[in-house]
Amino acid sequence: MPKPSEDWYNTPYMKVGIHPKLFATKVSCACGNSFVIDSTVEEIKVEVCNKCHPFYTGTMKYVDTAGRVDAFKTKMKGVKKNLLTKTEKRQLKKEEKLKKEMSTPETLAELRKQVKKG
Repeated sequence: MPKPSEDWYNTPYMKVGIHPKLFATKVSCACGNSFVIDSTVEEIKVEVCNKCHPFYTGTMKYVDTAGRVDAFKTKMKGVKKNLLTKTEKRQLKKEEKLKKEMSTPETLAELRKQVKKG
């Protein structure tokens, strides 16, 4: 391996223009804690950090999962009303096909009457 020159830190070892811009990003937690990291985004907001996470603090913390579950259940109730099974869809398709066939004229005279009206 060749030995680097004295001014190795001035020579560009990385390609120019392909790397994202790096920011000194402020991370803000819901508990009020904030700290600075390097990132490609300017600001990050988190719900849990090392100051309030139960694993690091050793305390129990209840997260609002009940509210989330209830919201999900109410969301799913509205969806289930509109869902049809495959057999129901097939039955509806058959009924539509039968209605279409029943509305078509059986004789040429009836067809001519429909054309004249429409």
